[in-house]
Amino acid sequence: MKDSERSHSEKTRVLIVDDHPLVRESLKRLVQGEPDLLVCGEAEDCGQAMAIISTAHPHLVVLDLNLKNSNGTELIRDLREHHPKVLVLVFSTYDELVYAERAIRAGAHGYITKQEAPHRVLGAIRQILKGEIYWSEKAATWVASKIARPSGSNDGFYEGILTEREMQVFELIGTGKNIRQIAASLHIDSSTVETYRARIKEKLNFENSSDLLQHAIRWSNSPKI
Repeated sequence: MKDSERSHSEKTRVLIVDDHPLVRESLKRLVQGEPDLLVCGEAEDCGQAMAIISTAHPHLVVLDLNLKNSNGTELIRDLREHHPKVLVLVFSTYDELVYAERAIRAGAHGYITKQEAPHRVLGAIRQILKGEIYWSEKAATWVASKIARPSGSNDGFYEGILTEREMQVFELIGTGKNIRQIAASLHIDSSTVETYRARIKEKLNFENSSDLLQHAIRWSNSPKI
């Protein structure tokens, strides 16, 4: 039997979770172009994704960390708890040197950015389906360098204290975005961003917003390897 004649039941089922329809469509086209892969569903938030997983039973979920009214990391943890056999590839715009390790620790099996070429995305999918962890050479080098550092090193200090969402807000502050722009990027209210800013200042013992901004800019511009 030719690959093109294989039944849907024989194909690896892939669920795409992203809050941008154009991204979902582009990724769907890429995956559907492979004779042994099948997109079994699409979702824009955690609730939709979990509902589809219960009926479509995907083998692999490709998801963004920034979802509509929800957080991709929360979905990863839910999958690890309720559907541990489902593989997860994070497909995100966020800097892999900041978020890849966190995603893997949450339960993902790979991390790739949306800036990568289509063949690399397919390569990541293939590697995960073989039972391996996927991340770029750059991210792997970064993680290895962290392991090799003395335990007293301050590198990774922020990630160890701030939550996933707080890290996202902190990084966006460092890129120069204002409250409204951060809210739009994360699909949350401006008041919620203000709450996260206050928590960050408290957790990191910053005296004022100026201190917060300076440290966020320094973090955003600092080399990660």
